[in-house]
Amino acid sequence: MVPAGMPFILCVTADAKVRQRLARQLSGVGAVLMVSDFDELQAVLCPADRRLGNASPVRPAASSSSELLIDRGEHRVSWQGRSLALTPLELEVLGTLASPPLAVWTYERLYAAAWGGSYLGDASTVHAAVTRLRRKLRAAGDGTLIETVRGVGYRLAFSSGSAVTIVD
Repeated sequence: MVPAGMPFILCVTADAKVRQRLARQLSGVGAVLMVSDFDELQAVLCPADRRLGNASPVRPAASSSSELLIDRGEHRVSWQGRSLALTPLELEVLGTLASPPLAVWTYERLYAAAWGGSYLGDASTVHAAVTRLRRKLRAAGDGTLIETVRGVGYRLAFSSGSAVTIVD
């Protein structure tokens, strides 16, 4: 926590020499946070234990009848028994959309839950991640669909009889 009235300076640069030079120049000026990239910044500002945001964790027992199985702890996703290779972010987005109750996730809530940060109004980051996820789901076979709710966000939809299991 930075005391009121004290400046907070954030520096994001991969160049260690630049960070060292700035540290010397900014010594005693205020609170200074220096990171090498935006992933490191996210890890500092939004630790993994807070990444679930507004999503409620679900812990049902794994079922062989489930068509979509999301195992966050093991970082595994399978659709109708076939394994899907998802990035950690894609797994988090899919897990968030699949969390009960299955409802529309606004861009803001989805961003907070999957990225663990504050949504700044630019939906392109969310759109890009959902586009990649849709492509992988489509390649695995139809049945799971990420629907766009124009101007609002996304929701996960299944064909009739489909089931989802999420294990944290």
